[in-house]
Amino acid sequence: MNYESAYKLLEEKGQLHLLRYYDELKSDEQQALLSQIDQIDFSLIDMIGKNNSGNDSDIAPVAALQLDAINANHDTYLNAGIDTIKNGDLALVLLAGGQGTRLGFSGPKGTFNVGVTKDMFIFQLLIEHTLDIVKLADTWIHFFIMTNEKNHDDTTTFFKEHNYFGYNPDYIHFFKQEMVPSVDFNGKIYLEEKGRIAMSPNGNGGWFSSLCKAGHLSKLTEHNIKYINVFSVDNVLQRIADPVFLGAVIKEGYLSGGKVVRKAYPDEKVGVLCTNHGKPYIVEYYELTDEMRNQRDENGDYAYNYGVTLNYIFPVDRLMKIMNESMPLHIVKKAIPYVDKNGDIVKPAEPNGYKFETLALDMIAFMGTCLPFEVEREKEFAPIKNATGNDSIDSARELLKQNGYTL
Repeated sequence: MNYESAYKLLEEKGQLHLLRYYDELKSDEQQALLSQIDQIDFSLIDMIGKNNSGNDSDIAPVAALQLDAINANHDTYLNAGIDTIKNGDLALVLLAGGQGTRLGFSGPKGTFNVGVTKDMFIFQLLIEHTLDIVKLADTWIHFFIMTNEKNHDDTTTFFKEHNYFGYNPDYIHFFKQEMVPSVDFNGKIYLEEKGRIAMSPNGNGGWFSSLCKAGHLSKLTEHNIKYINVFSVDNVLQRIADPVFLGAVIKEGYLSGGKVVRKAYPDEKVGVLCTNHGKPYIVEYYELTDEMRNQRDENGDYAYNYGVTLNYIFPVDRLMKIMNESMPLHIVKKAIPYVDKNGDIVKPAEPNGYKFETLALDMIAFMGTCLPFEVEREKEFAPIKNATGNDSIDSARELLKQNGYTL
């Protein structure tokens, strides 16, 4: 894109302010700005004011496959999962675009060291969990890692410096999450620098489209991969490429599955896997009414009793279909640093605009069916989201110790 075509496009879209400082930029900065302008999806901005999903909901609880039933069929599920992995049908996707800011740490979240007397990085723990299954199945599993624009180089360098923690580097593939522009409340795109548009990640629901646009779709098709296990970098105890989970999804006849934990208490702030108009759905904790929170099933247990852990199995053919459909778009108010009319950088304390996100939990509704697969909370759920308190570094360390780790 050249300056003339950029000017014409921005004039048409009412965004000419993006070229306000063009003449002050160096040649390479000018070209970088033009390249950013060329990649703007203006249809997102048109969604402002049209994102009301309404209250047309028919939410109902769905029974989880509980631990006792899983244990009773353990060997059947395990063998089915191992066979599927041996056939090369499973790939992994780690959502690792987060920074460790809330932990008081400036690097990518996965590079955070939870060890006390020795190094024990989050990435290391997740790789080691996967290596357990690689050894069990005697098969390398393609492992895709989603970074973002800001932490990609740090993440890839970290893995190289640590020799991929023993994983075969031919099976590790990095890709960047797509970025979308941030706007003010009137839909005007912000500049974060005079020659750089304010961009933010498109939400964790954009992982599959980002993977494909990075050129990795060919790997899925060439290797005839049928399932993807997608999971978050937060949870240091989660079991990855779990053959029992995979086998249960297949043997029970579900198209997809989500690992869930029994809620610690009815008001716990976790999403719950259920149905909406008969389709799989994750109801957020703030959507649950008092009646729903206290509703009981035929066994006397809470009906909405199982929180999701962001560890899902999705079929590749359905994921490819989703790319041709419209994922729900979440328009979120945020405090967005920007360059003002005087060329000064402003860092607001309060929300001053919108960011656009898609969420992984919304992908569930496109799956047709989804198996809620219960896991033991104390053995598979140790998220690190906060510096202190619940779901913190300290709580995760305690759970690691309980599971036999020496920190």
